[in-house]
Amino acid sequence: NLQDGSSPGTGLESLDLGYPQGMVEPSVLHAVVVIFLEFFSWGLLTTPMLTVLHETFPQHTFLMNGLIHGVKGLLSFLSAPLIGALSDVWGRKSFLLLTVFFTCAPIPLMKISPWWYFAAISMSGVFAVTFSVIFAYVADITAEHERSTAYGLVSATFAASLVTSPAIGAYLSVTYGDTLVVILATAIALLDICFILVAVPESLPEKMRPASWGAPISWEQADPFASLRKVGQDSTVLLICITVFLSYLPEAGQYSSFFLYLRQVIRFRSETVAAFIAVVGILSIVAQTVVLGILMRSIGNKNTILLGLGFQILQLAWYGFGSQPWMMWAAGAVAAMSSITFPAISAIVSRNADSDQQGVVQGMITGIRGLCNGLGPAFYGFIFYLFHMELTDVDSSIIPGPPFLFGACSVLLSLLVALFIPEHSGPGVRPGGYKKYSSVAQSHSHSPPSSGAEGKEPLLDDSLCVYSWERSYWMRPKWHPIPFIVHYL
Repeated sequence: NLQDGSSPGTGLESLDLGYPQGMVEPSVLHAVVVIFLEFFSWGLLTTPMLTVLHETFPQHTFLMNGLIHGVKGLLSFLSAPLIGALSDVWGRKSFLLLTVFFTCAPIPLMKISPWWYFAAISMSGVFAVTFSVIFAYVADITAEHERSTAYGLVSATFAASLVTSPAIGAYLSVTYGDTLVVILATAIALLDICFILVAVPESLPEKMRPASWGAPISWEQADPFASLRKVGQDSTVLLICITVFLSYLPEAGQYSSFFLYLRQVIRFRSETVAAFIAVVGILSIVAQTVVLGILMRSIGNKNTILLGLGFQILQLAWYGFGSQPWMMWAAGAVAAMSSITFPAISAIVSRNADSDQQGVVQGMITGIRGLCNGLGPAFYGFIFYLFHMELTDVDSSIIPGPPFLFGACSVLLSLLVALFIPEHSGPGVRPGGYKKYSSVAQSHSHSPPSSGAEGKEPLLDDSLCVYSWERSYWMRPKWHPIPFIVHYL
């Protein structure tokens, strides 16, 4: 209802956030540029990182890789709620600056000191939550009906950086050497930081923040395990959460180690690894857009989940027994189809949960996935170590990839649990889609939650969800089924 008759753009006009006159209004474009530059810089380092990792830890490469990414994932899981809650009080721009700076800080250390480089990667997990802040930023500046489109644009930008940057980095590494790639990645990271400092406006005006700039942050807001404690309150939710844990634990481990496995064990060249990323990534996008919609309409949510888990089992078993490059390519195509699982799980959650339970259930699932990001890489690294899996000729081992077979067994258990998930939970089921959450600009409250008549807590009200359990990185379409190291970085 604009008084001047202008058409809504980013949603800021209709929300009337009260930015000072003459100030550049924040837009989705700002978020898109920040995400693209950060992940493009890390994507360039895919090839040099695999080389440096092997040279630094030649005896226990997989074990150390799992520990590095496990520590980073666990720290990210623990810190995300606190950073999100603080961004409610101090604004988004300062935390965008912090997350991008500390996430990209290890890049120049790759050529200065590899030991410090990997130590910095592990510790950077405390601030490796850029996507959470970005989605909160987008939620601040868009109207509810525009938000899904905006999130899709941010996710598509991430996909574009993922598909293009590893190939560019591999080409530059072969042609000019790793040093140039590291310098270029550092320059792009610095450009991202400068862009935030100079060009990115604050999305959360003073009038939308708590009355006091230094408003206290409660432990409930900063507790990463808060949503997980509610897992056992409903049998259907419990089944869904167990399914997510058993299926995502091996997937998270796969993210951290698979490209190292391709490079050092299967003997893929750097250019082949980059091509693998691009091809399987594009196939995954097709599976997420075209195939997923057809399956959801034709066989339903639950059967789509079961089909996706079946593809994941086949993919992991193929990786586990495969010893030839063509087998990896074939399994990668199957991996693209396994990407349909999590969107189908999210959809069945929205159907089974009551309208006022959507936030907390999605928060539980996101919390479980975040926890798996810490446990999965360490799990894979330990199994490689347990089976004395060193970087030798793959033909000398009866089972080339033991962790992948353990992962296949875990997903098989997940499939068995998913069989008991009801397609619908009862007459109160909502017929479609996710529950649409009001933005922070529309309903921003920092008051403590109160118990209802039945003892139910408010489910991730805005004071909690600005750090984006619902809006977070994990709630974007899970288009990438293959393990990709930049996902952690």
